[in-house]
Amino acid sequence: MAYIITEPCVDIKDGDCTDACPVECIYEGGRMFYIHPDECINCGLCLSICPVDAITWDGELQEKYQHYEAINRDFFDDDVSGLGDPGGWEKSISTDVDHPHVAALPEDVNAHLIAETSKQES
Repeated sequence: MAYIITEPCVDIKDGDCTDACPVECIYEGGRMFYIHPDECINCGLCLSICPVDAITWDGELQEKYQHYEAINRDFFDDDVSGLGDPGGWEKSISTDVDHPHVAALPEDVNAHLIAETSKQES
């Protein structure tokens, strides 16, 4: 795995990362995006464009976000989204499903980021 999407993406889902990704390895769940570990080519374009710094190289994951490496990987398993190895994201294969950890997060987990992003857009 190379790049990991972490908690600041939850309920933000800006989506610029999906546009920037040349191999379409970023998939949309209900509350956040997830990077497919076998499809990522380590280019870093998603990292450079994320407005809330939700994307991190796996070698630089903060301790509080370490579990997001497994969350991104496990999202594609049969017992979570069932997406498996789709070979590239497109809107038609987006899902409302999230990893159980993400689904259990409080609705206001990123309220401060949502308010900040709204200010920047005004």
